[in-house]
Amino acid sequence: MNFRIEQWRAWAPALDSAADWYAWSQAPEAVADDGRQPDVGFLPAMQRRRLSRLARMMFHVAWPLAEGQDPLPLVFVSRHGETPRTLAVLEELGRGEPLSPTQFSLSVHNAIIGLWSILRSDTSEMSALAAEGDGLEQAMLEAATLIGDGAPAVLLVVAEENPPALYQPYIDDVPFSYAVALLLRPGTDWRLELARAEGPRSRWPHALELVRALCLEQHSLQHHWKHRQWNWSRNRA
Repeated sequence: MNFRIEQWRAWAPALDSAADWYAWSQAPEAVADDGRQPDVGFLPAMQRRRLSRLARMMFHVAWPLAEGQDPLPLVFVSRHGETPRTLAVLEELGRGEPLSPTQFSLSVHNAIIGLWSILRSDTSEMSALAAEGDGLEQAMLEAATLIGDGAPAVLLVVAEENPPALYQPYIDDVPFSYAVALLLRPGTDWRLELARAEGPRSRWPHALELVRALCLEQHSLQHHWKHRQWNWSRNRA
């Protein structure tokens, strides 16, 4: 598939600006996840109250890319989703307490794109994916399909939140909370190909590896997950 990354934006604790991410890309390391939340001050206070930390991360990186654009199809991908809210629901069940309807409705995987659609008054086609370690590439396939069907642009967002302590022994692919948004358009700037091959697992989640490539102006990168090899290449012309 071919595409153009017109704009990108990323957030993690203590990493927000392009300069922050460029510095991190030169010497990447796990950042302390102190629970801080990104700024979503562009939303009214009553609307902000319903947003979880994961939703705030998604809105923080995606909203600026959508501003001034026509209605945008959206592909949101998160392997683990709203783990704090899901755990809270399970704990309520374990204590024999009645479930909070709000907590339950906002814990489902497509709740974030539902909130996005409502708050932006955007009824474009939107998808919420739960993929494994190559969720970025799976989302790219979805976005490429939308572009192939005639969408002039697609917003793609990858977001993961540091899991609650109870889950941490079982989740090893979230070094710290992060969100990455890409504004994609038709073009030939980038090419993504899939091959069947095994290889070493990337040190960082694929979305963060792509941020590094964009910051350092790399012309290629390769991601492996199980038997899938994803080859990214940038047109040098």
